[in-house]
Amino acid sequence: MLGLAPLRFASPPPRAAAAVSAAANGGHSWQYQPSPPTIQCSIENALTRITKLDRKELCLVGAGRTDTGVAHFTTPFSYHCLDSMHSAINGLLPHEIRVREISAARPEFHARTSTKSKIYHYKIYNGPVMDPFHNHYAYHSAYKLNSQAMREAAKHFVGTHDFTSFANAVHNDRVRSPIKKIVRFDVIEMGAMLQLEVEGTGFLYRQVRNMVALLLQVGKEALPPDIVAKIIAARDRKELAKVALSAPPHGLYLMSVNYDKEMLQPPEGAPHISFGRTHQISKFSEKQDHKFRPSSGIPAVFATA
Repeated sequence: MLGLAPLRFASPPPRAAAAVSAAANGGHSWQYQPSPPTIQCSIENALTRITKLDRKELCLVGAGRTDTGVAHFTTPFSYHCLDSMHSAINGLLPHEIRVREISAARPEFHARTSTKSKIYHYKIYNGPVMDPFHNHYAYHSAYKLNSQAMREAAKHFVGTHDFTSFANAVHNDRVRSPIKKIVRFDVIEMGAMLQLEVEGTGFLYRQVRNMVALLLQVGKEALPPDIVAKIIAARDRKELAKVALSAPPHGLYLMSVNYDKEMLQPPEGAPHISFGRTHQISKFSEKQDHKFRPSSGIPAVFATA
């Protein structure tokens, strides 16, 4: 059993950045929701059990709403126990959610507002019969898609535009500018799999899935490639709804969240990044008995029982 005595800080508490992954077939989204539990809820529950702090004190924030990405939270523990904290968190999470990395972060680091760009992938299995191994991880289109037409259409997304036509309304959410910059939008063929890769400085709610939905209609040759420019210019979500519905979520992946190098520099004196590796236990000497004794390097805030 692992326990951690709650700590309080008079000054701003230390902050940690974490890389999080979740299996698409787990049906998980990020944003807090107790039932069914989301990724944020599951991680907060684990941190609450370990730190004895409530969710408001933890201040867990994710980089996006999808099933994988970067998060930050305040850390009521020494930076020198990141490895132990990493193992404890994963030990309490459902098996389809994992924290891959944890590192010390600067006080001004923010998982969402500090982003420079994000890269999303959307996978489309374009074969007559769906491969069962991809069933939960890619959208299936039995209709042969015209990938070249999709590439031509995707070019119209690149640049700075008002993407109002591609944003779903979100209740009780902060108003965000619809002006976003798309750095690149590639359509890559990998056998029967089509991988759509889009990089941008920011995205509106369901923007990527709505862009993919329109490209699918172009790929089916139901619409010409220049329809993208016309829908963007309309700045009206209803115009997109006339020709395409949102693509399903299970093909979408947040692959990378990019930050300025300066923002990722850890605080002075902070230790290495924890990748969750198992540390090798040195052999006992002949003079030692065979009872396990915690190493003196384990922080005092952790106790075993």
